[in-house]
Amino acid sequence: MDLPVTVISRKLDSDSDKITISYPVIIEMEDAIIQRKINFAIISVYNDILIEQNFYNEDLVELIGYFEVKTNERGILSLNLIVYSYTGGAHGMTIVKSLTFSTKTGEHYKLQDLFKSGSNYVEVISDIIRQRIDDWDITLLDPPFTKIRPNQDYYLADTSIVIYFQLYEISPYAQGFPYFPIPLKDLEKLIASDSPLAKLITFT
Repeated sequence: MDLPVTVISRKLDSDSDKITISYPVIIEMEDAIIQRKINFAIISVYNDILIEQNFYNEDLVELIGYFEVKTNERGILSLNLIVYSYTGGAHGMTIVKSLTFSTKTGEHYKLQDLFKSGSNYVEVISDIIRQRIDDWDITLLDPPFTKIRPNQDYYLADTSIVIYFQLYEISPYAQGFPYFPIPLKDLEKLIASDSPLAKLITFT
């Protein structure tokens, strides 16, 4: 049985009262090498987001970083890293980046790693999203959405994969983050046998 891993929250020490950052740390894994591999990947991505979000910018007014664990079961860990920053102007900016790991190997799965090689997962998922955009009457930027990137942002939650887009990626800021949950059963024929999706779909 693949038990959940232990995820704790740690705060980044900062001399500035403008900055509040909590980040996830995996502890107490049996394999210390895999634990270090996962933690290193998390910190590396988090650091990239902080740089993009003006962590070192003298004009920074406020920066808040936190995380959400979306899946932590059956040997799969999927989490979101979220950083909001404000440097003045009409509003601040938020970036969300997701990471999905095998807690057995420490492997970090990009979207393309979840599906069979040569499968048309981009087209299938894009078709679903285009229909949802119409159904939900989502306002799009110009040019309008046509298809996802092969490694579009995603996370796993329950028995769904959630495909999402950054602010301004396909829609105006006022629309927020466009999230599109897709039941794994709808993608069953495309899922690779060694994909973490295969573990989750057996329980749908």
